[in-house]
Amino acid sequence: MAQVTKDTMIGDLLKIDAGVAPILMGIGMHCLGCPSSQMETIEEAAMVHGIDSDQLVAEINNFLAQNQ
Repeated sequence: MAQVTKDTMIGDLLKIDAGVAPILMGIGMHCLGCPSSQMETIEEAAMVHGIDSDQLVAEINNFLAQNQ
């Protein structure tokens, strides 16, 4: 089962499962295709969008667990 951490890059996360895109879009990360977002970690993206990174990682890992 794939799991991510706060240090996982957004680009790598989308390669693991592009189905997480709606979760990221839900926190306001609307430019998933732009190069700068691809090189951000989950923690950096959460910080920029005012979201708790631990909560976001838990939500993503729950999604990944249910979809494998």
